[in-house]
Amino acid sequence: MTMLDDRTTAAAWPTAYPQGYAVVDVETTGLARDDRIVSAAVYRLDAQGNVEDHWYTLVNPERDPGPVWIHGLTSDALEGAPLFPEIAAEFAARLDGRVLVAHNAIFDWQMIAREYARAESAAPVRQRLCTIALAKQLSLPLPNHKLESLAAHFGVEQRQAHNALDDARVLAEAFRPSLHAAAEQGVRLPLLECRPLTEWAASPVAPAAYPSSSYRANSWRPSRRRPACPYPNPGRYETDKPLRQGMRVAFSGDTSVDRELLEDRTVEAGLHVAGSVSRLTSLLVTNDPDSATSKTLKARSFGTPVVDEAAYTQLLRDVAPADG
Repeated sequence: MTMLDDRTTAAAWPTAYPQGYAVVDVETTGLARDDRIVSAAVYRLDAQGNVEDHWYTLVNPERDPGPVWIHGLTSDALEGAPLFPEIAAEFAARLDGRVLVAHNAIFDWQMIAREYARAESAAPVRQRLCTIALAKQLSLPLPNHKLESLAAHFGVEQRQAHNALDDARVLAEAFRPSLHAAAEQGVRLPLLECRPLTEWAASPVAPAAYPSSSYRANSWRPSRRRPACPYPNPGRYETDKPLRQGMRVAFSGDTSVDRELLEDRTVEAGLHVAGSVSRLTSLLVTNDPDSATSKTLKARSFGTPVVDEAAYTQLLRDVAPADG
């Protein structure tokens, strides 16, 4: 069988595949939850991965631009740029009805979702696809999962790394053959749900010098120390039985729900959020159980039960009370 090409008809394309994609890249003031977007680019693709159009904008982050040595955008360059609420409608129009595609998509999605949350709005995105996850499912022979390695594998020229427009172009060009390879091999696309965030601070984020801290009292979502779980650990989760209050739950990798919100729901259900996996861990939640992260490796060695995010959110709906 040969690689599907431009002559592939719509009828021959897998019907389970989405009908359109928005390949996205954002550059930011940093990596923390209170950091801001300084530039964004979107390449819109059709169902077969062909480019329809592209769009790029600078964004005034209303604060220090962060690692200028990476993205090259100084305070002077961003001074006259629009604020995020001023580009939110156009950005949304580019995303509407499409799967958001990005390299390490959880990062781009969460930065975008937080910007919309601050603007008291929501991005019209229901699913996302991480090209790192897709490369793993295709078993591409990459030395690592950097964008430059994916680009080199498909012979795509990088002209300006960490420029949102060029990074989005590179990814769009690399995604098309990845998409065709997946269709040819019958590979299920690693689609994850995107849920809009609904919390934001009433007051604006105060400017901060790079590197930015994580949550502060006046940031988008204030930091707070979680109280200790009041229930004893009842042991490991058992398949086909409910979770029980006091169980220790660890998380690893990409999640469709913002990680901190998912942890909040865990605590509210009477469970303990574990920062690492040990012999006392009741359950590991991950959407990539075959990854080689320290948590998944420890879970395998300890025999810790593992479930994906979808199964876990179902389990959260009916947590059994702690043993009296």
